Amino acid sequence: MLVFRQLFDPTSSTYTYLLGCSVSKEALLIDPVFEQARRDAALIGELGLTLKWTLDTHVHADHVTGAWLLKQRLGSRIALSAASGAAGADRLLQDGDRIEFGRRALEVRSTPGHTSGCVTYVLDDESMAFTGDCILIRGSGRTDFQQGDPRALYRSVRSRIFALPENCLLYPAHDYRGLTVSSVIEEKTFNPRLGGEVGENDYVGYMKNLDLPHPKKIDEAVPANLRCGQPGNAAGVPAEPGWAPLRFTFGGVWEVEPHWLEEHLSQVNVLDVREPAEFSGPLGHIRGATLVPLGELAAKAGDLPKDKPIVAVCRAGSRSAHATAILQKAGLADVANLPGGMLRWRAENRPVEGGTA
Repeated sequence: MLVFRQLFDPTSSTYTYLLGCSVSKEALLIDPVFEQARRDAALIGELGLTLKWTLDTHVHADHVTGAWLLKQRLGSRIALSAASGAAGADRLLQDGDRIEFGRRALEVRSTPGHTSGCVTYVLDDESMAFTGDCILIRGSGRTDFQQGDPRALYRSVRSRIFALPENCLLYPAHDYRGLTVSSVIEEKTFNPRLGGEVGENDYVGYMKNLDLPHPKKIDEAVPANLRCGQPGNAAGVPAEPGWAPLRFTFGGVWEVEPHWLEEHLSQVNVLDVREPAEFSGPLGHIRGATLVPLGELAAKAGDLPKDKPIVAVCRAGSRSAHATAILQKAGLADVANLPGGMLRWRAENRPVEGGTA
């Protein structure tokens, strides 16, 4: 069985695709985004997968790839087209290559036109293809920079993508309207640039008259992506919180384990966001905790002490997870949630004040 997730970066409207083998738990990511590496790593960990490869469909001009950063954090390897001109990859791909992950594999199809190094990744059973910026949903990638060539792109789509089974699902690298997936038959029939009876000269004329502005991040993104996403200096690497061994969840919350909190209570401020009756109720509360019910937290966040990091706690961990977002919005950076809340704390026989045996 295939593990499949479609992820989205709202800043660049980029789709990142996670594919995994459910038997071996090996996985790969297609078109990761630098700023989303923490999110992607969290999802991979929560699903129990091992990231073997990051793949880029081309050298992007609108965002920096997360390939290098994920390699540092998870030990994954980097692959992209040999025609991309990028340095620092572990594998430079040629047309027809296969990238294996467990019992599954992707086939590499060279589909130049948007850039000279564009490739499409086709799943082993030809049920899915990841087209990058070659063909978009009812559109196509632009061809006016980075060795773009409208004739090459037209031929790539017609000969390499439209040759796939008509029910093959097509997943692009971007969409700016919220569309998520198409199919070969849909694009062959309805794509206004490349489908139906549109000829090569029709397409070339269309693309040469788009008059689009250059991508905003092109001057930053292209040089970085030619290094597979490695920043030009250490300041470009996002810092990880150092005050505790925190875990970042796919839901976007930093968490700290109960055993660490018990051993370091004097080094943090524990914030209990339950109601007063719960704070003094059967579960009790953690020694030294400050009570601020969740409904009052936004108004009182500015009054909280800032001398130590804050660990938020509630009954089961859901309200306190929301509390961390409220605190971060209020400008408090060193904040974490206690997963499982007081239920877990008591189940692990950790000390409390009040409560019942």
